[in-house]
Amino acid sequence: MTEPEENAMPVEGETGAATRRSGLRNPEAAVRGLGAGTLALEAIVLLLAIQPIRILGVNLSGWQIGLVIGLAVIAAALAGCMRRRWGWNAGTALQVLLLASGLVVHWSLGALGVIFGLAWAYATYVRKSILSS
Repeated sequence: MTEPEENAMPVEGETGAATRRSGLRNPEAAVRGLGAGTLALEAIVLLLAIQPIRILGVNLSGWQIGLVIGLAVIAAALAGCMRRRWGWNAGTALQVLLLASGLVVHWSLGALGVIFGLAWAYATYVRKSILSS
C-alpha cells in the first residue's frame, strides 16, 4: 500500500480530508502575500511620485512631502503586518487616507488613491473568495 502524497488534492468522498477548492497549499499565506505585495508596490509608487508632482509645477511644502513619505512608510509597515487580524482593515484605511491626500496635496495623489483603491478592493475580493471556500 502506498502513502498518499503530501501535496495531492483530496479526492471527493475521501473521509477525514478537508477539501480545498482553491487548490492552494496554504491559502492564508497566498492571500497575505497578495495584500503585502499590493502595499509594498504602493509604498514604492508613492515615493517615486514626489518628483513628478514637483515637475508638474507644484511647490510642495515640507509637510506635504512629509505626508507623502509618511503614507509610503505606513504602506510599507502594513505590508509587514498582514498576519495581524487588523492588517486588512488598516490597509483599507490607508487607501482612504491616500484618496483624501489627493484633495489636500495634489490631484495626482487622488488618482493614485483611485488606482490603488481599486487594486486593494480586488485583493480584498480575492481574499474573501479564497478564504470563504
